[in-house]
Amino acid sequence: MGLSLANARDLFGKRADISSDLTSSDMLYFTDRGSGPPLLLVHGLMVTGEMFEPVVDQLATRHRVIVPDLRGHGRSRALPPPYMVRQLAADLSRLLDHLGIESTAVLGYSQGGAVAQQLALDHPEQCRRLVLACTYSFNMATPREKLEGHVLPALVRVLGPRRFAKLAVSQGAKELGKGRADWLAGLMGDQDRKLMVSACKETMAFDSRKRLAEIACPTLVVAGSKDRAVPMHHAEMLHDAITGSQLVVVDGAGHTLILTHPDEFVRLVEEFLGTAGEAP
Repeated sequence: MGLSLANARDLFGKRADISSDLTSSDMLYFTDRGSGPPLLLVHGLMVTGEMFEPVVDQLATRHRVIVPDLRGHGRSRALPPPYMVRQLAADLSRLLDHLGIESTAVLGYSQGGAVAQQLALDHPEQCRRLVLACTYSFNMATPREKLEGHVLPALVRVLGPRRFAKLAVSQGAKELGKGRADWLAGLMGDQDRKLMVSACKETMAFDSRKRLAEIACPTLVVAGSKDRAVPMHHAEMLHDAITGSQLVVVDGAGHTLILTHPDEFVRLVEEFLGTAGEAP
């Protein structure tokens, strides 16, 4: 089911504490599935919460899974800028407040991992455990990445989301079959050109390196050994800087390991979260 903060009270009753003075500018689209300890899933750039479709059913058998569309993306595209990571994290914090969720496990994938880090840094009391999958603390750590970071917004602006998506998937997700590749390209292509150009620029500005040592909650870093979009040095950087974090590398997986290795991904997440020992 799809929800916004404005109508969550009717469906969840006492579980959602929604203020009556919310306006359309405050609404973040999300879905709320399953029951048990809460788990917030944070999607990446130029996609929506739908990117978790391959794993959400399995996760919802043991968790109350909250899956928002970030500001400027999908069904939250009406929310105005800025699209900086700090604002996206603040949106998630507000969503948790209105749902009455004091603390949750947070899973951020790709650029969603940057947002998850920011949430853990700015609102540590709301982040019980942290999973950072195929993500980074600074996405322009090498000369090649700096070049790609500056070119990305221009490509999205010139090509538009649909043509850019087809190009990106054909070059960066060769491990996918045609059906999954077309699905992913469709998800990326169904975005607003101007909003995505702005979001790309904000994403490239993210840099949490100096603050990673402040992340105190248990953290799992998941990486694909063949990830070309976010190579292994990013996972190692996160692991080295976050005290006590665990690093798991999925052999042979690329940036789309959530699509190519969904069962293994769920197993890793569930083992880390230790569902049996988590309190709702």
